[in-house]
Amino acid sequence: MNSALYKIIHNSRRFEIAMFMGIALLLIGFAMKEPTVLSTTNILNVLSQTSYLAIFACAQSIVILVRGFDLSLGTTVSVVSLFTALVMVSLGAFSIPMGIAAGLLAGSIIGFFNGYCVAILEINPFIVTLGTYNILLAVSSTITGGFPVTGLPTIFPKLFSEISIIGIPIAVIIAVLIIVTLEYLLLNTVFGRNLYLIGSNPRAAHIAGISYKFNSIVAYILCSFLIAIGAILLTARTGSGEPNLGSQLTLQTIAAAVIGGMSLRGGEGSMMAPVLGACKRSRGILGAQSGALFSLR
Repeated sequence: MNSALYKIIHNSRRFEIAMFMGIALLLIGFAMKEPTVLSTTNILNVLSQTSYLAIFACAQSIVILVRGFDLSLGTTVSVVSLFTALVMVSLGAFSIPMGIAAGLLAGSIIGFFNGYCVAILEINPFIVTLGTYNILLAVSSTITGGFPVTGLPTIFPKLFSEISIIGIPIAVIIAVLIIVTLEYLLLNTVFGRNLYLIGSNPRAAHIAGISYKFNSIVAYILCSFLIAIGAILLTARTGSGEPNLGSQLTLQTIAAAVIGGMSLRGGEGSMMAPVLGACKRSRGILGAQSGALFSLR
């Protein structure tokens, strides 16, 4: 790891440690008023709910790292959910793996389209992803007439939502695997270091022979691929393909990433930033009212 990248990561770690301590103090404060906040059941519930936002925020952070963002995240979630559900309902045997493959493929195609327009056609990411948002919104609204797709295999939600391994919900395990993999990818591979350099100093990256176009396209594909994984998990949780599944997610993911320490100027932050930001925005940690996503009863 070169000295410039080390300095960026070191500064990010200091902010992340401060953020972690702030969240810990919040938990301790709420626990003094309501001890059940720190119960195993509540912590697992909060982690399970936060894991979805953490996955989407990590996806958003990949493109933020190269001075971009993805405004189409919410509608990508909806389209992937519908495609996954439609394939599962249409096919008999092997419907679950085929449905998952269809969802991941749809997400990757969307990511390639965004990346191609941004990197090759050199269109502003705001314009590209806003246009993609509107296209996907039309697709998700018309493909099923605005109605959810029901009748998914009963084993699907059990495998990807209800099951726990040694008491830990499957969504939490998948989220941790994604976060650890991304952290390693960014800090210990050439591709990851290229993203940091492109985001922090595009001119220096060009002089160093780093391909902005290739790395940016891959970043957008990876972003949408991760979005597709999160969408499939949410589809399993709801038990149906929902045309409005991701309607509130886009701004939440950008906020989580930035609150956690990602810079909209690019080239700063790590995968712990969106995770901590997602935790900070967690209604469970912030003591939301009864009936919200996280229950503190």
